[in-house]
Amino acid sequence: MGLKNIFDEKILTEVREILSARHETIAVAESVTSGYLQAAFSQMEQAMNIFHGGMTVYNIGQKTRHLRVNPIEAQNTNCVSDAVTRQMALEISYQFLADWGIACTGYASPVPELHIKETFALYAICQNGSIVLHGRIRGSGKNPYEEQVYFTNEILRHFSGLLRSS
Repeated sequence: MGLKNIFDEKILTEVREILSARHETIAVAESVTSGYLQAAFSQMEQAMNIFHGGMTVYNIGQKTRHLRVNPIEAQNTNCVSDAVTRQMALEISYQFLADWGIACTGYASPVPELHIKETFALYAICQNGSIVLHGRIRGSGKNPYEEQVYFTNEILRHFSGLLRSS
């Protein structure tokens, strides 16, 4: 199965058309989706005109170093909090000189030692240096790979809805 088959092509086409018409760009910082958002955006036709790039950052050290996440907040929350996600979105858009930034953190599988029993993703979307949408996506109860794809498509759906309404 190719990448195009796992991402919602209708939503990606809509995102591309809206961003292209507005001459706007996007960058992504992700953890729980492990690069799938970047892969999805790279699949868009003429992606290089819209998608500036992104980072996949898993651990506290990399999130604090590359995305200037507050190290105390990161340590206290295992890098999974609204505050961390918001900072990731703001910083990725700043570093990549993009109009929009999307970030996500969370858990694609339970982590018993941290008392994480259910999967979820936190996401934040910023536009021109301000957070305009953030939320929590409850996991679908599937295996980690399917959760990552599910979270990716849900974040894309939220982003598309935001673009349509703005």
